Amino acid sequence: MHKTKVAVSEKNINLIKGGLLIFFAIQGEDDAVVCSDLVLPYLDSLLELKDFKAGANERVILYPSQIQVKDKKRSLSADRLMVVGLGKLSDQDEHLRIEAVRSAGGTISKACETLKVKDVKLVCDDIVGMERAAMAHHLVEGVVLGDYRFKKYKKEDPDTPTFEGISEITVYVDTQAGKVRKSVAKAISIAHAVHSARNMANEPGNSWTATDFADYALKLAEEKELTCRIIDKPKMKKLGLRGILAVNQGSAEPPKLVILEYSPAKKKKSVMLVGKGLTFDSGGVSLKPAAGMQNMKMDMCGGAAVLATMQAIADLKPDVHVIALIPATDNMSGSSALKPGDVIRHYNDVTAEIVNTDAEGRIILGDALAYGIEKYEPDCVIDVATLTGAVIIGLGHHHSGVLGNDDQLVDGLIDAGQTCSEPLWRLPLTKEYEKQIESDVADIKNTGGRDAGTITAAAYLKNFVGDTPWAHLDIAGTAWDFTEKSYIPKGPSGIAVRTLTEFICKK
Repeated sequence: MHKTKVAVSEKNINLIKGGLLIFFAIQGEDDAVVCSDLVLPYLDSLLELKDFKAGANERVILYPSQIQVKDKKRSLSADRLMVVGLGKLSDQDEHLRIEAVRSAGGTISKACETLKVKDVKLVCDDIVGMERAAMAHHLVEGVVLGDYRFKKYKKEDPDTPTFEGISEITVYVDTQAGKVRKSVAKAISIAHAVHSARNMANEPGNSWTATDFADYALKLAEEKELTCRIIDKPKMKKLGLRGILAVNQGSAEPPKLVILEYSPAKKKKSVMLVGKGLTFDSGGVSLKPAAGMQNMKMDMCGGAAVLATMQAIADLKPDVHVIALIPATDNMSGSSALKPGDVIRHYNDVTAEIVNTDAEGRIILGDALAYGIEKYEPDCVIDVATLTGAVIIGLGHHHSGVLGNDDQLVDGLIDAGQTCSEPLWRLPLTKEYEKQIESDVADIKNTGGRDAGTITAAAYLKNFVGDTPWAHLDIAGTAWDFTEKSYIPKGPSGIAVRTLTEFICKK
């Protein structure tokens, strides 16, 4: 996987040569362009003609050697100079300012791909009204998140070689260099983790199976300070993980329950993450329509997000005990497949009538939640899943749904999502919805019908968490085709990795 190196420098900006030197500008009062004094001489003609207004993500590329500057103290030596607009920030709150900077980073990465520039030089000054370390973090995060491509299965056209990506980012500051180094190191670890989640989601179902989930986790544990445990099919039978086994009945691929654990010496809190690892969802006997089924390889995005979050956590080393569980299987319609009308008994002895085999994610999550809470006794648990099409009907591709039994936990996740511009919208989870999944033949049934489908799916999961503070993130609408942004690619977004990491690191 392509990795970007990042460095921090206090070198005199006037002496910088090569690469692409990047400054930032904002819209001030009366739409006046506000930027560094070093850049103004190069923008004179553009500003006079009003060809550059510093609007959000507006950019202009200049060539310093072609522009005469009278004041030699303002002379720049870089091959290319780019000025990126951040829009009007004076009336924006902190989160919108952060997003403006992050979005500018994505704009930079797209420009680099066009220009085939691999060496980026970012100037972090006080133009944004943000601490250097904070600005550098969000800027580098945006650049690296935007510098993503998945070309594994495409032949390269010799006439148009593929741009491999930005290889080096240098951040130039005049103060706080130590803080900036820590900040950008964190940003790049998180962004690379998001890349990992996107890569997993981009893999086709025949190249990313439950075994691949397990192999990736084992390799991650070897490389990082993590421990890994894989529960295979025979062990599942002994433990009584009958929900996971039931969904796997129609498949030729054996299931896995992947468990990764980060355990620091000083543990303030323990957080358990559970990610749905449904590597391909045909719907089982309740077969999905053929149109669009190829995208059901993305039904494992919750598991990918959790696994990638552990990658980031291992790098950042917070004083929080983090346990990750990924129940992994596909959902196929083989001769032994689960059937509508069947009754299964979950790990915690809750029985469930199967009304629709395409509502399988809650079945595998139920076992993982019950087992993980009993085994690890976490302070709180968060599950992440592409669980329902209903959440797309309700929230589109702009907000993830969040439900839970603990206000403090849910509010903390919403705050983390706001910081990361991965917004969450809370839905109610009151007793009335539980009536929709009452069964005549079992304790519960696995779907409550079309009405409030996202909520009744969460009501099903509630049966497996007991009194443990719990939150459920339904990312079906945001894991794929998330709101178009400069740093979000078409297809898998890697949603929830940054939100979960932000939440855990603030514990």
